Amino acid sequence: MPMLLACAALLAGCANPRLLQRDTPEAFWSGRLALQVEDASAQSFSAGFELKGSARQGELALFTPLGGTLAVLSWQPGSAQMQADGKTRSFDSIDALVQQATGSVIPVAALFDWLAGRDTAVPGWRADLSRLADGRVQAHRSDPLPAADLRVVLER
Repeated sequence: MPMLLACAALLAGCANPRLLQRDTPEAFWSGRLALQVEDASAQSFSAGFELKGSARQGELALFTPLGGTLAVLSWQPGSAQMQADGKTRSFDSIDALVQQATGSVIPVAALFDWLAGRDTAVPGWRADLSRLADGRVQAHRSDPLPAADLRVVLER
């Protein structure tokens, strides 16, 4: 369960007024995200999060509504780790971590672009950045199935 929660957070991000330059290691977003997977079990997840760094090297922390830490994911070229429930799991890449946890690859590099206002195309995904100025990003995955909807509300 913690891996699913951590990977769900990768699908969403939040912009924060503290963001100095969106393409530097200091890039930072925070807020709330929600992921709904349209399968037979109708899985859904929501959490607070902080995302910093870049698609190449970064960290994602997921939080409960009361502020407790659910999981912390960190990655750099050639490796990725997830800390949850007092355990650390290692992977060859952030894509491998996400694949293991969710059963499909989530476009981490595109997520950073979407949060920075760049509508990067990803096969199977459609991002809606029309409300980014209001602190909202939405993305829909139609392929591969199951379909999924990601909604992000940025902290103001």
